[in-house]
Amino acid sequence: MFFAAIEVFKGAGLLIYPLGLCSAAAVFIICERAFALRRAAVMPQDLVDAVIAGRLLVGGKHTVLSRIVDFAEQHKNDEGAVKAFARLEVNRMERGVPYLDVIYAAAPLIGLTGTVTGLLQVFSQISPDTGLPDPVAFTKGVALALSATVIGLTIAIPSLVGSGYLQRKIESYAAQLDVLLERILQRGRQ
Repeated sequence: MFFAAIEVFKGAGLLIYPLGLCSAAAVFIICERAFALRRAAVMPQDLVDAVIAGRLLVGGKHTVLSRIVDFAEQHKNDEGAVKAFARLEVNRMERGVPYLDVIYAAAPLIGLTGTVTGLLQVFSQISPDTGLPDPVAFTKGVALALSATVIGLTIAIPSLVGSGYLQRKIESYAAQLDVLLERILQRGRQ
């Protein structure tokens, strides 16, 4: 099994390097954003409860919600600036996620490029004398050529799923922050 995996990677040729880079980037982005977007890092429950109740705000000093609250406290008379700052915080939560879109679009194309170049190599080895390829070598060559596409798809599918999950999570947080922002602004008007 291990040697079969090595053969698949060899079949991708030089394009294994950009595919590996895409894979590493996707894993990093998904893991980093999943960690950064945990509830305690965005809007801890104690701070949410304090905003809703209109109490003195304590807790979660390094969270998205606390940064918005601090900005609102410093700019009590400028609702537009507070709303713009909240949008910037949502934008900050999206950091890196658009690259997943690039990865899930590019990885299969890179894999397809590897497949086409591999097939060109296989077909170029057909004997001009007989016009027929060696069936075993031909079949093995085609299988190896297709390995680049398999690797590209293997990278693209988790990237697509991760991107969708993270984008949905960010949208959910953004909607919750909008509601909390109205409470914060309402408190500032009083």
